[in-house]
Amino acid sequence: MQISISELAALLNGVVEGDGSALVNSVAKIEEGKTGALSFLANAKYEEYIYSTGSTAVLVNTSFVATKPISTTLIRVEDAYAAFTFLLEKFSNPTAELKGIEPMSFVDESASLGENSYVGAFAYISKNVSVGEKTRIFPHVFLGANVKVGKNCIIYSGVKIYHECVIGDNCIIHSGTVIGADGFGFAPLPDRSYKKIPQTGNVVIEDDVEIGSNCSIDRATMGSTYIRKGTKLDNLIQVAHNVDIGEHGVLAGQAGVAGSTKLGKYIVVGGQVAIAGHLQIADGNQFGGQAGVQASIKDENQKWFGTPALPLRESLRSSAINRRLPELLSRLEALEKEIKNIKSE
Repeated sequence: MQISISELAALLNGVVEGDGSALVNSVAKIEEGKTGALSFLANAKYEEYIYSTGSTAVLVNTSFVATKPISTTLIRVEDAYAAFTFLLEKFSNPTAELKGIEPMSFVDESASLGENSYVGAFAYISKNVSVGEKTRIFPHVFLGANVKVGKNCIIYSGVKIYHECVIGDNCIIHSGTVIGADGFGFAPLPDRSYKKIPQTGNVVIEDDVEIGSNCSIDRATMGSTYIRKGTKLDNLIQVAHNVDIGEHGVLAGQAGVAGSTKLGKYIVVGGQVAIAGHLQIADGNQFGGQAGVQASIKDENQKWFGTPALPLRESLRSSAINRRLPELLSRLEALEKEIKNIKSE
């Protein structure tokens, strides 16, 4: 990428303060800026760096007010973070131009590949698979029979998508993720052994979903496991059979959702959160890291923390009490000793 600051500002509907003719050819953190780099400032914690950065230009919010002289050129936009993200997508995507079928891949004759799609070497495309236009399937991907993948998706190396699963448009699935493996379903028998329950459903991933590396999303026993539109999953997440994760949820690494639980829209789940099975979680609820969710939640837009998960304020009060337990124990022991002395008199 090499572009003038004025051209960048035009792309972003921004306003230039400084030398609009200067060229930028790379991006950099504001604290690591150098000549030719474009940076951004969206978090006030990093404001100090804008006065010393070596970057040629910095994206800032229209509301930014400098408290010291600035030597770099500013591009003022409505949302600096969103504008920077847009530029990264536009100019820093090495996969965008990939297309065609590489040698050593297998594509069944009954499969359908959309225009300008890409299939990397050693990928395996099974019977009756449908792949949308401009979708990129990297080497060593497996798509089982009757899988449907929408348009403009990226499926990175090593992803396995089992039979009958459905992937929407504009999805990104990172390496090592398995979609559609059997759910953990076993019936206990009188002799205390277990009989496997056939998992006859599938997984449906709607549009604009991103799934991190080494996630496991199990197929439904019957019906479908759902990841709804716009949801983002971090690495190392387990989603069990018949789970339904609502639109625009965010789940951080090592979270786990047990079978048949329904999460509402706009859910935020911190790292290592465990959500028990057969629960209903209302829209907008947020769970701090390592929370243990053991009961359904009917109220919307609440914050929870701890195990078992409690409303945030209650959890903070409990933590404060826990910190005082050694002191309270010492006081209790002192009182017991004093009572014992009084009785012996």
